[in-house]
Amino acid sequence: MQLKHGSVSSPPSRAQLYLENMEANGLESGKFFPETRAGLRDPFAPDDVPNVQPPADGKIASAGQPHAAMLDETGRDWKKHQVAAGQNLDITWAFSMPHKTRRFNYFLTKSDWNPHQPLGRDQFEPKPVHSVQLTTQPYWDAAAGDLIPANPTTHTVRLPQRTGHQVLLAVWEVADTGNAFYQVIDLDFA
Repeated sequence: MQLKHGSVSSPPSRAQLYLENMEANGLESGKFFPETRAGLRDPFAPDDVPNVQPPADGKIASAGQPHAAMLDETGRDWKKHQVAAGQNLDITWAFSMPHKTRRFNYFLTKSDWNPHQPLGRDQFEPKPVHSVQLTTQPYWDAAAGDLIPANPTTHTVRLPQRTGHQVLLAVWEVADTGNAFYQVIDLDFA
């Protein structure tokens, strides 16, 4: 298996902690989370490639990839990154195969989520707590080289009020394919 695409390296995602690097970099599924249907066009960039099927509820941490199914298990004591409400958290992506990128979205579990149930859309806030959108269109234009993110790329996410174990879902949406890359980071709010 060759190295694929990219993953969150800091703070280490669940995939980085529990999979081999080449497996962590391949957690790929359809873009536009929390959508559930394939074939959707990006409302901001309608010339981008339509999405393929996003991951099913209960398979979000693995992006539906069989080699990563253990990331979807409930009841595990996942290694957590210590944080505080109101903190600025730097999230760093490292890429082994960069793609022309449309956006990065960061979703946080609801304050009353249940860690003993599979991660589903109903466990996450419906809107991202942070989003970074790249604007050049169309993605195939000669000027679209700025859609290739720096390697590594770091975003600063301001964390809202939460307590205890929460999950941050980082989604890297690609412009030139129908896919996104899914990474979950387990947080412990002091």
